[in-house]
Amino acid sequence: MGTDTVRERAADGAAERRREQRGWYFYDWACSVYSTSVLTVFLGPYLTSVAKAASDADGFVHPLGIPLRAGSFFAYSVSASVILSIFVMPLAGAAADRTGRKKPLLALSAYLGAAATAGMFFLDGDRYLLGGLLLIVANASLAVSMVLYNSYLPQIAPPEERDAVSSRGWAFGYAAGSLVLVANLVLYTAHDTFGVSEAMAVRICLASAGIWWGAFTLVPLKRLRDRRTPHPAEDAPGRPAHGWRQLAATVRDMRRQPLTLAFLLAYLVYNDGIQTVISQASVYGSEELRLDQSTLIVAVLLVQLLAVAGALGMGRLARTYGAKRIILGSLVAWTLTLAAGYFLPAKAPGWFFVLAAGIGLVLGGSQALSRSLFSHLVPPGKEAEYFSAYEMSDRGMSWLGPLLFGVTYQLTGSYRDAIISLVAFFVLGFVLLARVPVRRAVRDAGNPVPARI
Repeated sequence: MGTDTVRERAADGAAERRREQRGWYFYDWACSVYSTSVLTVFLGPYLTSVAKAASDADGFVHPLGIPLRAGSFFAYSVSASVILSIFVMPLAGAAADRTGRKKPLLALSAYLGAAATAGMFFLDGDRYLLGGLLLIVANASLAVSMVLYNSYLPQIAPPEERDAVSSRGWAFGYAAGSLVLVANLVLYTAHDTFGVSEAMAVRICLASAGIWWGAFTLVPLKRLRDRRTPHPAEDAPGRPAHGWRQLAATVRDMRRQPLTLAFLLAYLVYNDGIQTVISQASVYGSEELRLDQSTLIVAVLLVQLLAVAGALGMGRLARTYGAKRIILGSLVAWTLTLAAGYFLPAKAPGWFFVLAAGIGLVLGGSQALSRSLFSHLVPPGKEAEYFSAYEMSDRGMSWLGPLLFGVTYQLTGSYRDAIISLVAFFVLGFVLLARVPVRRAVRDAGNPVPARI
């Protein structure tokens, strides 16, 4: 085979890889609008108001006969969705690796979540239970879809490209969130001009996120391709291709990768704090700081815009200093930002915007680099199974933070006490991550060690 032919094939392979990477970015573009507009901005305050409309004279609602403060219902619903995800994600990951058919599972989970989100249009009056159910379905579906989406990263990007590719994916997501939030802000602030009530404007914003999610999911479904990587024991007699036995086998296999598990434990802890801040910040702003919805939308828009720059900037820093060091630095910044948030005065949007800027600068980078770092710790051929465990740490195990937040408010009636309790997640996560020898972890997983990690 001639040298020119080899070069042409290499060029064609690189072009196909870049095309697939661009398609991969678009799932972040599709689903991040749910995380931003629904989970971070609108649903928390709106579902809380719906729960309060259904509460008794003491401010409690009673789902399944259990007395809950109406102000804690949203946090408890987030925790319930995460607990459901724990049971579903490993099965989806194992099935994807066994069959090699990630795209059909990605499509199923994405469109189930998009449909549940679009159904939030019907959340009005005192239908807080409907809101909680739709939130649980949408959150669990998003978690499953992210298992499958993330598991493509080791297959579409060689080790030296993963920090950059992962960072671009997060940047795409935050850019989409910013674009849709601008439209949401226009509709919400000028709802009278459009002839709709404030509540109707919120419901339209919620439903539009589901439509966006479903529409742009078509791009990755068209460009990504399934790859079947044989498992050593997949044809062994009596071994099922899916189900709880496979989940147990995955857990046993991960025990042979103790350093990968050590990273997952650290990530579980500090990301629990990140996810709780994302989901509860709007409730804190509206209920404790008494800021109006327009202020919250502008603050989250600021987070989205700065998160794009933060994700790309921290991705570049990782090339020089390594992903682990940059993540550790971001955890220090998270701790200082949350501590400052405890002292924010009420009805002071300017200081809330400063806090939002601090969150935005570290949010995208800490998440993007964590994803790319983990991709180096996955044994070849087990991407979806291991990323199901990663997603359990990302969204699946992030129920302790919302639960702690809700219980703290339940006991104290103070959102300030609830928000400061989250500092523990970042401090402990820093300590655990600092103890992980990531270069040895990459070698133990059977992967080449990048020059900087």
